[in-house]
Amino acid sequence: MADAPRILEINGPIAVVHLPGARNGEQIRVGNAGLVGEIIELDGPQATAQIYESTEGLRPGEPVAALGHPLSVELGPGLLGSLFDGVQRPLAGMLRASGDRIARGLDLPILDRQKPWHFIPDADLQPGATLRGGERLGMVQETPSISHQILAPPDVAGQLLDLAPEGDYTLEQVIAHVRQGADGAMRRLSLYQRWPVRTPRPYQRRDHAVLPLLTGQRILDTFFPLLKGGKAAVPGPFGAGKTMLQQQIVRWCNAQIVIYVGCGERGNELVDVLETLPRLTDPHNGRPLMERTLMVANTSNMPVVAREASIYVGITMAEYFRDQGYDVVMVADSTSRWAEALREVSARLGQMPAEEGYPAYLASRLSAFYERAGRVRTLSGQFGSISLIGAVSPPGGDFSEPVTNHTKDAIQTFWALSKELADARHYPAVDWSESFSGQIGAAAQWWTENVDARWEGRRAEALALLSQAEELARIVNLVGVEALSSTQRWDLEGAALVREGVLQQSALDEVDSYCSPQKQFLLLNCMLDIVHSGADMLALGVPVQRLLKLPLLAQARRYKSQYANDQLQALQRDAAQALRAALDPLRSEYVAAQNPPAEPQPAP
Repeated sequence: MADAPRILEINGPIAVVHLPGARNGEQIRVGNAGLVGEIIELDGPQATAQIYESTEGLRPGEPVAALGHPLSVELGPGLLGSLFDGVQRPLAGMLRASGDRIARGLDLPILDRQKPWHFIPDADLQPGATLRGGERLGMVQETPSISHQILAPPDVAGQLLDLAPEGDYTLEQVIAHVRQGADGAMRRLSLYQRWPVRTPRPYQRRDHAVLPLLTGQRILDTFFPLLKGGKAAVPGPFGAGKTMLQQQIVRWCNAQIVIYVGCGERGNELVDVLETLPRLTDPHNGRPLMERTLMVANTSNMPVVAREASIYVGITMAEYFRDQGYDVVMVADSTSRWAEALREVSARLGQMPAEEGYPAYLASRLSAFYERAGRVRTLSGQFGSISLIGAVSPPGGDFSEPVTNHTKDAIQTFWALSKELADARHYPAVDWSESFSGQIGAAAQWWTENVDARWEGRRAEALALLSQAEELARIVNLVGVEALSSTQRWDLEGAALVREGVLQQSALDEVDSYCSPQKQFLLLNCMLDIVHSGADMLALGVPVQRLLKLPLLAQARRYKSQYANDQLQALQRDAAQALRAALDPLRSEYVAAQNPPAEPQPAP
């Protein structure tokens, strides 16, 4: 039939189809294999669709069917501990259904429809009450670590007719009936709901972020903090340690829910993440970390447009847990691969390219994505947050390229990774001269109230010392260390103390992999105390060469690995004693030399 829905043209992941009555953004099934796609452009009865699966073997004339809804995710018990692909298909289910190679056109339930969940209704919610979107219906203990709050979908508004009693229910069983609308239409609610991924979930209002996202990494927490609900970027070239740093954040951060989105990364890196995370123990409660974690995996050899969708799938699931009142951290690795997917689709559509071939809407898409982070007052009146951390992979480490440049405009905290630091085995390889945080003021209030009021001043002092040392290092490279004064040589050593004793941190060190805020400040304070005391010695006339030979300097560099987070009193005591033992003899010697005893006067 001439008017039958069918494929007209195929161009890689892009298909032009004849589909009268279709809507922009609607999901479709394409071809005899039933490949999943999404309409991205309409021209009368013709529609342009991007296909989330390989289009090899697809031919013009094959049938097309509209599904009647946009690209959506299922939200409900069973998300945590799961692994999905870029369009939220369960990889474990696909493995069982098709083996090691994913078959095209698989249509599997996203969440387990057979598993019963023990539902406990909200005791304050009674039949006859007015039910609003986002209101709490009850609770399911999804994992020993997380209580899954069952919420009314955001678009619900009406009178609650009944609410199921406590008991075991599968996802599709009805737990509530609501009469809504002018016509009194009946709506059935179950334990799960669907939501379109490109539409942000609603909330009452945004709120100011007030608490830091503590990662246990000193270079991040102490020097470039990120607040819960903040937006951060981790740009860095190949080999700079982006994946390891993100794994450290995922493992140690004080968020309640962790979502890891592998977007277009190499398969071997993503396999390492997928094998490592399930084996990790949650340091906050001793339970498996996967009890509060879910992952979205879309490797570089998977269909390119599924890569484009993957970060929207991840952020929509993050918003769902935010709406339950949880603090969520989402790591997207990497947004550069997502932008490359935009570029490829844009080129196939014949759109006018902008900088380096990226579409002109790259900046607005990045901004809209990062804008879905934040701390909000939810529809149910709780506070929840999404902290969004996007990795960026600039070619050749060029931070002026479009993705990194536009990302800078959208985020608040910038953790720039340096290949030079990584080559020098300085990890985390965060470049303190390129990085920045726009949340120092709010973070300072927390550090003042919970750790030490001197935090902001000490941090600024250390950064100034590191900046000065970089200038001095350039002089040394040109004319040698002999051209520096004693004070400048000591400043160089002081910056090295801060770098090696504070900023360096091994992810493999059992003692130092995680560092509490109290220990972070104490280590920084110890290093700066040594710097100040050494400057006092120079003022007394002590040669800088004698100071540089002090065993104290090597000893102080080892404090981070010698003292655990619960040994801070011992660290403070031993550091003070070591400083006195090293410098008091020098002080006595040079004070005595400057004040020799008076010679006895002869008797008159």
